[in-house]
Amino acid sequence: MRLHRPLPLLHLGEGVGVGLARLSGLEGLTRSLLVGTVPLLALERLGSKDAVSQVFTAGAVLTLLVTLNLGRLEQLMPRRWVMTFGIVSLFSAAILFTFTVAPTFILAIGLRSAAASTFSVLLTLYVMDHIGKGELTRMESSRMVYNGLGWLIGPSLGVWLASNVDESAPFVLAAVLSVGLLAYYWWLRLGNSVVITEAKSTAPSPLQNIPRFFKQRYLRIAYAITFSRATFWVALFVYSPIYIVEAGQPAWVAGAFLSGVAAILLFSPLIRRVAEHLGTRRLVIIAFGVIGANMVAIAALGEPRPLGIAFWFGAALGGAAIDVVGNIPFMRMVKPRERVPMATVFSTWREMSALVSPLLGALVLALTLPFEAYYLIIAAISALTAAYASRLPRRI
Repeated sequence: MRLHRPLPLLHLGEGVGVGLARLSGLEGLTRSLLVGTVPLLALERLGSKDAVSQVFTAGAVLTLLVTLNLGRLEQLMPRRWVMTFGIVSLFSAAILFTFTVAPTFILAIGLRSAAASTFSVLLTLYVMDHIGKGELTRMESSRMVYNGLGWLIGPSLGVWLASNVDESAPFVLAAVLSVGLLAYYWWLRLGNSVVITEAKSTAPSPLQNIPRFFKQRYLRIAYAITFSRATFWVALFVYSPIYIVEAGQPAWVAGAFLSGVAAILLFSPLIRRVAEHLGTRRLVIIAFGVIGANMVAIAALGEPRPLGIAFWFGAALGGAAIDVVGNIPFMRMVKPRERVPMATVFSTWREMSALVSPLLGALVLALTLPFEAYYLIIAAISALTAAYASRLPRRI
């Protein structure tokens, strides 16, 4: 198949995927400004971890409805307008976070997640259109470096702005950056490829996509990998800032921790070389083992302690390794003619993890169990996924 590459990407001179990687990094910077601030702000406004879990769960339900209908949006309008819709949703979420009432907070969380999902789906499709299968690992590691730069800056900057300038400052800056993100996207002039056009014209409804997706064994495994990885990341981004504050540390430590986690992504080229040596399947299995072991250690500590922050960071090392290679099983195993409908279902890992992770937290608290049980559940999910990933073909 001949790969059609947008003209701006051919003139950047630093690799075919550099424009897509920069686009991903700018989106990561915009969204990461909110990631450390929102959980702490939610805890302050809502008063308990239980209420925070419920609000994040409600927001995830809204996001899931949007994601399942992305395929339908692809049928109704050109992809560039669907991407524009996603970026505008991110802008709207940033504005809504400046209001203090709970309903707008729920809507803002939903719109932020819907924007991330829309961007993730369409970026995956663009990568599959313009990047050859042999270049996927290199492209993903490059994208992770740009994302790492964005996430290195964003969380600390967001918390610092909220603490030292104004509570609404990180949200205002995120709104401004989302306008820049939209402008850069339109500058790239990304368009539909022939393959995507053909797939779009015959794409069934979202409800039909789901059984078609899960009838395919390797797509089920690919989904389990990304879902479990994202479930861990949701746990980290929602509960680790709260954990750090409960461990007696100031809020800026939570922001610095999240930026430190993001710095791991700067080593994506090294992780890529490890993946090339070990193989994607083996690296995924090892990385889930790292996540599980560290989550068990956090649970074993009991009450939040400063030492637990080190175990959170250790688990993040495993999560970052899966970030680099986690999408590759899907990209290599999906049939070209099914990219749009299958990518629409595949992308629901983000919404399902955003729904399941806080829902599990809320359930643990509703049953009056020690919150350490939540960390053990995340560890169990990681262990089961590692076993499931062992069924991937060795050539992945």
